Amino acid sequence: QVQLVESGGGLVQAGGSLRLSCAASGSIFRLISINAMGWYRQAPGKQRELVASITRVYSTNYADSVKGRFTISIDNAKNTVYLQMNSLKPEDTAVYYCAAGKQSNSFDSWGQGTQVTVSS
Repeated sequence: QVQLVESGGGLVQAGGSLRLSCAASGSIFRLISINAMGWYRQAPGKQRELVASITRVYSTNYADSVKGRFTISIDNAKNTVYLQMNSLKPEDTAVYYCAAGKQSNSFDSWGQGTQVTVSS
């Protein structure tokens, strides 16, 4: 596992934008084992859901609810993943978690989460 530190959450009005960042750190052995990173979110009373994922070769996957509004990107040299969130809606309110792993369907490292609140 690696350590993941998220930043960029906060309070924004509907229609606004936020950019989340997540930096991975750890031993070189652990870092080079990461082939995919992603973002999940969990709203109160709901299950955690995948928002978007990306591989080191830039293959992306998005939840239908965020397609066209969110963009995930990765800086391989910095082991950092970003989530640009535009046209935010109140239903995007949740704690957003960064994840990393060998494959996008087997994340084994998780960040502590960052709160995103969208007011109407």
